[in-house]
Amino acid sequence: MTVSRFRTIIYIVAAIVSLAGLADATYLTVQALTGETLGCGGSADCFKVLGSAYARVAGIPVASFGVLAYFSVFTFATFAVFGYARARIFLVLAVGAMFLGTLWLLYVQAFLLHAYCRYCLFSAATTFLLAGLVIALPPGRDRSVS
Repeated sequence: MTVSRFRTIIYIVAAIVSLAGLADATYLTVQALTGETLGCGGSADCFKVLGSAYARVAGIPVASFGVLAYFSVFTFATFAVFGYARARIFLVLAVGAMFLGTLWLLYVQAFLLHAYCRYCLFSAATTFLLAGLVIALPPGRDRSVS
């Protein structure tokens, strides 16, 4: 398998994984904006996390930032599949920012709230998987399509 083919496969997998994260973040955003009761399976921790002051930034649900981030990753990965050279740079930057944001949110859950939300943990796992995929990308240049 050539490096180019391996890179393309990683971009495709990243796009698919980002769709799973997008679905999760969209569900949480809709729940936060409509006030619907979230299906947490009776987990009090889930409600504690999603109802905390950390669940919003300037009145905007944190999950909506996840929607934007996952959609961006999907877009950049898709463009990268088709050979857009700058898409890889933006993909790496977006996933890096998501990784750092996820570390902060995990810290908040573990050390400030002492509670975990299963949807948030799914998002964290998705982000860590995306980071692993980006790290697995072989060095070098993509085909240069501007």
